[in-house]
Amino acid sequence: MAGPLLLRSLLSASTRKSFSSHLAPLPRFSRCFSSGPASAAAAATTYPSAYLDPGRLRNVAVIAHVDHGKTTLMDRLLRQCGADIPHERAMDSISLERERGITIASKVTSVSWKENELNMVDTPGHADFGGEVERVVGMVEGAVLVVDAGEGPLAQTKFVLAKALKYGLRPLLLLNKVDRPSVSEERCNEVESLVFDLFANLGATEEQLDFPVLYASAKEGWASSTFTKDPPAGAKNMSQLLDAIVRHVPPPKANLDGPFQMLVSMMEKDFYLGRILTGRVSSGMVRVGDKIHGLRGSESGIEKIEEGKVVKLMKKKGTSMVLIDSAGAGDIISMAGLGSPSIGHTVANTEVMAALPTVELDPPTISMTFGVNDSPLAGRDGTHLTGGKIGDRLMAESETNLAINVLPGIADTFEVQGRGELQLGILIENMRREGFELSVSPPKVMYKVEKGQKLEPIEEVTIEVNDEHVGLVMEALSHRRAEVADMGPVPGNVGRTRLSLTCPSSVARDMSSLVSLKNSYYRRALDREEIAFPLNGGLVGYRSVFSSDTRGTGFMHRAFSILQDNVPSLVNPLRDLFPFAAYEKHRGPLGNVRKGVLVSMGYGTITAYALMSLEARGTLFVTPGMETYDGMIVGEHSRDTDLDVNPVRSKELSNMRAAGKDENVKLSPPKLMTLEEAIGYVASDELIEVTPKAIRLRKRYLDVNKRKAMSKRPKIESSPNIL
Repeated sequence: MAGPLLLRSLLSASTRKSFSSHLAPLPRFSRCFSSGPASAAAAATTYPSAYLDPGRLRNVAVIAHVDHGKTTLMDRLLRQCGADIPHERAMDSISLERERGITIASKVTSVSWKENELNMVDTPGHADFGGEVERVVGMVEGAVLVVDAGEGPLAQTKFVLAKALKYGLRPLLLLNKVDRPSVSEERCNEVESLVFDLFANLGATEEQLDFPVLYASAKEGWASSTFTKDPPAGAKNMSQLLDAIVRHVPPPKANLDGPFQMLVSMMEKDFYLGRILTGRVSSGMVRVGDKIHGLRGSESGIEKIEEGKVVKLMKKKGTSMVLIDSAGAGDIISMAGLGSPSIGHTVANTEVMAALPTVELDPPTISMTFGVNDSPLAGRDGTHLTGGKIGDRLMAESETNLAINVLPGIADTFEVQGRGELQLGILIENMRREGFELSVSPPKVMYKVEKGQKLEPIEEVTIEVNDEHVGLVMEALSHRRAEVADMGPVPGNVGRTRLSLTCPSSVARDMSSLVSLKNSYYRRALDREEIAFPLNGGLVGYRSVFSSDTRGTGFMHRAFSILQDNVPSLVNPLRDLFPFAAYEKHRGPLGNVRKGVLVSMGYGTITAYALMSLEARGTLFVTPGMETYDGMIVGEHSRDTDLDVNPVRSKELSNMRAAGKDENVKLSPPKLMTLEEAIGYVASDELIEVTPKAIRLRKRYLDVNKRKAMSKRPKIESSPNIL
């Protein structure tokens, strides 16, 4: 956990030395663990005025499409301001972020630049983590929109930009990767025009449309206000971008004389300090030792959650957390002292009984059912096995991630609702690494009903393939309820075609699994864009077909479609409830394009002798030596029906020596399922068994006779989920 690491960072001498030349000195830092009225009074007289002057503060978020260079840009900005960067992608502090090359959680840091304090928020670019963007945009006044100069604005660029414009942020456009050979000044002008049109379509104000444009190469560490591929040696830095932020982003409107109020936007837990609440101070000042309480709005009015005092005040400086004695309105700080308030609650002085407006979040679109692992192999790998442990972990996750809803079900099951399969897949992977064993159902789309009409969420999908593969891809997509909106060549890439489509979520989210893993470049694109999470129906099973059709060169981007005021929608009454997610009339059921599966009907260790005879039946998911049980899926059948097989059969031994030697067993390499592929593969009558050491596919009903009986029952369509 972060407890000991946090305290060590607070006391590290390197932290003090790193910021001594760039930040105003922190008073009484050697006595950072003292608290009480005496320390608060001392802080009031010795605290530097630079920290309290709102005119010197700039709160800005960095937003971008995935893999457009946002995190690399943050590294260069921190280095430019003198922060000590221990490694590349310093803001990606979560292990899964570093492994997959994506930003999962929003993070706040601050740097000093020319007597100004810049509070910068690094946000995820993936639409599945849109809740992270929504809850932090209210803390800032400006946003740096990073766009790849070669690719231009893509689907998720539109998604994150819509969030920023909704809250009235002043944007700055940064065209990144201009050092690439395929990027020219004409291409940058074209991208700038596309971004301007995107601003206009999203309803930007005149002030927001008057955005400055900068050109940068985050990899080489420079930004320029004019187009260039090789700036002078003295200008190869980020100073022009930092100066533009100071000029164009307005300082926060702050009232230092009012009572202290702060809306909690982030929360983390520490072993020693308890809950650490992070947010922007809305008004007034706060000092260590001040009496505060937590408030939340309810149907009956304002409710007091807890009363206490400020034990610690902290602020992120570069990559380290440092202690401060006081903070004023407009600043973004972290505090410890209260154990009950969470994200969306208000922390204020004890005399204040008014709660600040809470953040508005888009509704969930995907749900999965988490339950206890009840397979015959349960309990061998994990340490947290019971439904109570699983429920406590999910409830703790819903406290820190407002985009996830957890609804208790029957028989130790929990319905987990979220924005997408990638978000829920990250949650499953984290639980796996923490020692949990659980069973997971396939994801389901959260449908709506409006005036008796069934509606489904729509996503915008962008696919890039070679010209010779366009026909195969379009034919396959036409059978899966996708509608082509635009098609044209990819700028700067001869022989490549870009397709823009609108698809139901059950199709679009499955299409993310179509990216091939053969080429290292596209493997990185898959990790940064969409991990494979198809839904029931849709393009389930099409992944291998797409990979072979495109010869491993196709990839895609997708994000939720956004309702626009100037574009007619089929469901205008939903705009007030769901301002960002577009819902349209249900396009009809999707055909089952996945083949049947090979289901084990034996318990024990899988043998090579048995698999040798099963290879002709389809594609295997297991290797010799693995454990299996009745109802476990061991492969994909070559036909549309399921087939019960015996993978534990061994060769009969006798005391008679054969005239010739035994036949050597040579097996083809199996297709070993990852967690992401497993979530995308399972059908409605199947489950995923997740343990710290293994991921297995199984039937919901392990007994073959019960499966046959349940398959004969008439299928009754469940009522759509209503939020």
